[in-house]
Amino acid sequence: MAARVTRTTLPPSSSVWQPVGANDFIDCYAVPCILSPRQAAERAFVFPKWVKLLMVIRNFFARAVRLNTAPAATDRIGFFPVTHEDADEIVMGFNDRHLDFRVVIRVEDGRAFGATWVHRHNLLGRIYLLIVLPFHILIMRGSMARIGRAETIAD
Repeated sequence: MAARVTRTTLPPSSSVWQPVGANDFIDCYAVPCILSPRQAAERAFVFPKWVKLLMVIRNFFARAVRLNTAPAATDRIGFFPVTHEDADEIVMGFNDRHLDFRVVIRVEDGRAFGATWVHRHNLLGRIYLLIVLPFHILIMRGSMARIGRAETIAD
């Protein structure tokens, strides 16, 4: 039986809280978890085909307005460059002209917290977030559900 994904607040111990401003977007979902943060992120961000198709469409339009579609990174999970990792969390994301974003997977007290922080720089960033938000919610809930289905710690 799959674990129920619940909307919650990212624990205050997360490093992602440091840059969050009053007008920034942040959301969080949680599930029971037996994985490390990296294992959980690797499971979460193996996207289904419909998400991969959305990313192709997003990248087509993003290139048209000169947004970054393939940020340089030596360590990445799925589409996301890893920006921070410690024993309790892994943070991925990058900064661009229209917005900065981070996706965090934090494992604490037997739960995985999956959060997204977005700092919008301009009107394009605000419009972009409005367009992607419904898809973002579906994708994050699905990602967290994949973490919740883990039955054993992967090697």
